[in-house]
Amino acid sequence: MWWLKYGVGLLTACHAAARPAPTTETLSLEEIARRYTKRTAGGVHLPIVRQVTEASELRRRGLTSAIGLGDFVDIRYNVLISIGGTTTPLLLDTGSSDLWVFSDKCTQGCLSSQSAYPQASFQYSGVDAKLFYGDSNFITAASGMIGKDTVNLAGLMLQDQYFVAVNLTNTSLGKTGSSGIFGLGFPVISEVSFKLWNQSRSSISTKRQVTEDTPILPSNNKFGTRFFNFRRIKFPSLSDYFPSPGEQTQQTSSKFSSPMTTILPSWSVFGPLLTRFVTAAQLTLPMFTVTLQRDSIQVGGNAGMLSIGEMPSGVSKDSLTWVPIRAYPYTQGGLPAPPDSPNEVYPLTWEVALDDVYLDGEKLPRSTLSSPSITLSALIDTGNPGLAGPADVVRNIQSKLAPNGNFPCSEPHTIAFSIGGKLFPVDPRDFIEQSFEGNAAECTGLLQSTDSPSFRGYQFSWSLGVPFLKSVLAAFYFGNITYPSHDPPRMGFLSTVPQDAASRLVSAVAAVQTGDNFPYISEAAPSGTFKPAGTASNGVPVATATGRAT
Repeated sequence: MWWLKYGVGLLTACHAAARPAPTTETLSLEEIARRYTKRTAGGVHLPIVRQVTEASELRRRGLTSAIGLGDFVDIRYNVLISIGGTTTPLLLDTGSSDLWVFSDKCTQGCLSSQSAYPQASFQYSGVDAKLFYGDSNFITAASGMIGKDTVNLAGLMLQDQYFVAVNLTNTSLGKTGSSGIFGLGFPVISEVSFKLWNQSRSSISTKRQVTEDTPILPSNNKFGTRFFNFRRIKFPSLSDYFPSPGEQTQQTSSKFSSPMTTILPSWSVFGPLLTRFVTAAQLTLPMFTVTLQRDSIQVGGNAGMLSIGEMPSGVSKDSLTWVPIRAYPYTQGGLPAPPDSPNEVYPLTWEVALDDVYLDGEKLPRSTLSSPSITLSALIDTGNPGLAGPADVVRNIQSKLAPNGNFPCSEPHTIAFSIGGKLFPVDPRDFIEQSFEGNAAECTGLLQSTDSPSFRGYQFSWSLGVPFLKSVLAAFYFGNITYPSHDPPRMGFLSTVPQDAASRLVSAVAAVQTGDNFPYISEAAPSGTFKPAGTASNGVPVATATGRAT
């Protein structure tokens, strides 16, 4: 069954004074968005909606785990966005850039219980898109028509916002209560932006409507694994629009200059939602911040919230550790520099340099699977439900944790990432998951191997998803999107892991009786599950650990 209507639970923001008294009423998504969104003079603060699906049967690890974020017991982090007047929960995804939503015309991969987008007000552009996610182990896709409609994000409204109305997909989103994806990345990896820009400059139309007969092959995801929906957006093929880097000569410079004079201004029209907010100067600051709440083992931690245009109340920008975003020159697959600023280099993703990776205080050896000249880095990805890294490093970590992959849940382990000269640990409670149903004594680390970086693709070695983002407040600063050298993009991090996190894990394990599972929240916040608990010592809003656990 689905937990409540749409299977949604609300992670409360820090505006306790505006919170209504607990109630048992079932609220619509529109009412949830209205009650729990906070608008200020400088920005908006949205609660992050939590999606939980109950397992029809809980199976041994290797298929799924009792409290994991896999196919059967899923936790996805979404925000509520209104598209064409329909409020719908969309997966918050800093690893991609495009906005897409299940259409009411969807014939494959969408569930009828979702808040499907009705195409009555949809203005079809005549261009279609197929979005690919995953790595060599996990391939998923979503296909549909590109069009435009009015999009409302907590009172920030844009007319004629382009997105994909998905008709076919093999993603697992429909099984987890999400109705699509809200991409928060840079426009350079936006399939929608490039398709529309190319159409606008082409004299020959290549329009083709996606129909029910367009094939979407079954996903090659490993069934039931913890990383059922691990995703990275396909690396952009900019050579489709520009000469290859080796062809860049004096004679071919016009092939770069002409497109670049039109592509940058096109982002204010065809760009992703946040890109358009930034270019239209609708935000006080060109940034957003994210915190995610812990939903299992010891429910609580950070209050789940997305703040756009300013920092959360009570949190100072100076308290964060700020680092630059990796930029990709055209020789490495990035965007060419515009003629009026020949030294510009553009970012592709929210990718930051890593100094090193540590396990239980010990620095881990670097991977030998990629060129040593590629700087160690990580993608910060809210759309990734776990932690993914180089295969040899992951094997090394797993061998240190336990030869057979399982270790006592009461045995705290800390993986930490050095960023900007400071260690950012993952809370031991978020680093593990229960290995077997009915056994909260044996656990495994939330790690997955992924493709090694290369000079012909993304260069990050690690993808730091939900476990890492439960342990920090992460700030994403776009800066100047069209001319990054004027105001470079960067990220800021503030650790929210308490000093006694290890002992709290031990207490949580001791509290679970033999034969039981770790608790996880299964009741929606509007009925009183979560109550604001003020802020932590660093000013980050926190949530209580109260609420009915299952």
